Amino acid sequence: MRILIVDDQELSLDVLRFALEHEGHEVQTACNGHEALATLARGEHHLVISDWEMPEMNGLELCRSIRSRDLGDYVYFILLTARDRSASIIHGLASGADDFITKPFDPDELTARVRVAERILSLNTRDMTIFALAKLAESRDPETGQHLERVQNYSRTLAQHLCRTRQFASELDPAFVKLIYDTSPLHDIGKVAIPDCVLLKPGRLSDDEVQIMKTHTTMGAQTLEAAAKKYPRARYLKIAREIAESHHEKWNGGGYPNGLIGDDIPLAARIVALADVYDALVSKRVYKGAFIHLTARAIIIEGRGTHFDPAVVDAFLAVEGQFIEIQKVFSNSLSEAA
Repeated sequence: MRILIVDDQELSLDVLRFALEHEGHEVQTACNGHEALATLARGEHHLVISDWEMPEMNGLELCRSIRSRDLGDYVYFILLTARDRSASIIHGLASGADDFITKPFDPDELTARVRVAERILSLNTRDMTIFALAKLAESRDPETGQHLERVQNYSRTLAQHLCRTRQFASELDPAFVKLIYDTSPLHDIGKVAIPDCVLLKPGRLSDDEVQIMKTHTTMGAQTLEAAAKKYPRARYLKIAREIAESHHEKWNGGGYPNGLIGDDIPLAARIVALADVYDALVSKRVYKGAFIHLTARAIIIEGRGTHFDPAVVDAFLAVEGQFIEIQKVFSNSLSEAA
């Protein structure tokens, strides 16, 4: 891991550098905040360990400056301080610091806190990887615009509302909301296995081509299942697999690939199903024009209890204003909606 240490005391820099390099990290140093910002602008460091007390720009000011800038990926910030710990934590957190180490530092504590930073930063890397894979699959279909971003935000909006209902209060929590936001872009990952002559056909598909297109659900599920077996503790892979396989199932059992009925359909897939259909309705395709919001709304209401989980439809009606706003923000390849 590449770590940037910021301290105006050369001895402190040397001690920190030795401890971190001993653990196998690649370390670079800066003598003040301005030098640190110039180094961070190159985008090579995602962990900063900075002393609080420095001339020109102290550690808190450096942290605030980092948080106010677009540096690409998230920068994890550990503040070194000899001040009163409780007061420092309050002040530092308000400035955007992620963690603290008291001076003089304990090498074991330093190692432990850097490992925490690595775990947190790895989650960001995981989320970026998930989205990159999903965008790669989406790139084969030039007409989808920002489909993934819209479905991702629609799904999160529905999940957030369902979290607040009595029916799902015990089943859903903020961690689930984040998981569905992170994994919903993988709903169509199986389309990478669909031949171009079917996926990119400029018109309606034949019956045989429809059957080929439907296999994107099972192909996506098989791919994610293989990853889940390799990493069985990764809950997000289980959720992603459920979404990929079951987002075309219908509440009344008329969907595919398994004809699941009602609550047998995973909740995450039921949520993404509505988000995906709504976006398809309000988007322009080679075989159809874009429907206005009111038309899409009427179609979704008509599918309540047949195509869609009634509770998810009710959530949609409660947050439809947010759907309209999301559509406006991610409006590539969409016509104006009423």
